[in-house]
Amino acid sequence: MKLEEFDSHRRTVHTDAGELGYADVGQGRTALFVHGLGTNGYLWRNVIDLVKDERRCVALDLPLHGHSRSVRADLDLSLSSLADVIEQFCAALGLTEVDLVANDTGAAISQIFASRHPERLATFTLTNCEADDNIPNEAFRNTVEVAKRGELAPYAVQMFENLEMARSGERPITANYQYPDEVTDETLRSYLGPVCATLEDARRFERLLSSLDPADLRGAVPGLRRLTVPTLIVWGTGDFHFELEWAHWLRDTIPGATEVVEIEGGKLYFPDERAADLVPHLRRHWSAHPPQPAAVAAG
Repeated sequence: MKLEEFDSHRRTVHTDAGELGYADVGQGRTALFVHGLGTNGYLWRNVIDLVKDERRCVALDLPLHGHSRSVRADLDLSLSSLADVIEQFCAALGLTEVDLVANDTGAAISQIFASRHPERLATFTLTNCEADDNIPNEAFRNTVEVAKRGELAPYAVQMFENLEMARSGERPITANYQYPDEVTDETLRSYLGPVCATLEDARRFERLLSSLDPADLRGAVPGLRRLTVPTLIVWGTGDFHFELEWAHWLRDTIPGATEVVEIEGGKLYFPDERAADLVPHLRRHWSAHPPQPAAVAAG
């Protein structure tokens, strides 16, 4: 699915956090897709293209990303607050018994959301992401420190203006792809534009990165240990951000976890470039667990 077509499905909805953008494609049982830092709902376009005839696919743009730039200026950008934003979004659209699929830090936020609101979910699917106290992860820690010093924003604006920096600079986005040469300029602009087209945008993104706190994710662990929502974990094995051990930690922590599926060689953004490898596992997971009231294990 090209950007123009994806954009034709974009909508906005008002919440307490402000106006949130999302794409809404297809009909039927709802699959809710949540992206990570520095991308947006467009990350899921290829997955959506494959399942839109069997699902209503809702791809949220997290605050500051995609078409969710008109959020409150004073919005708390912590993981905990962003989990509340997902709840506000679901309430605004009346989403219940959803098949939640998440990637990267969006999956960390979704862990907090799921631990608080299991009743919203029919199934849960996690792809490469933070877990426990692994935030910011070791490979990303320096970028967060640079953001805290206020030095990331000018670099990010330059990267948007010169996409070659996004491909081969100090912090290349394409390093998150298994096949970086196949990533189009259109894709890079769609990701980077909302978060660093202007210095103001980039400063807000710095504030988000500076808000990453392991205590927020760690605080969700007790809820995850009670979560019996059927949970599939699909992990790219070539990711330098999140090693396979974190997939196993999630499997061993969440009672509803069914299995860990390995996508050989896949990197962080494998849902984008290897959607055809992810979708069969989603279909199998969804069909095995039709919607029903979510349960939470005792204890």
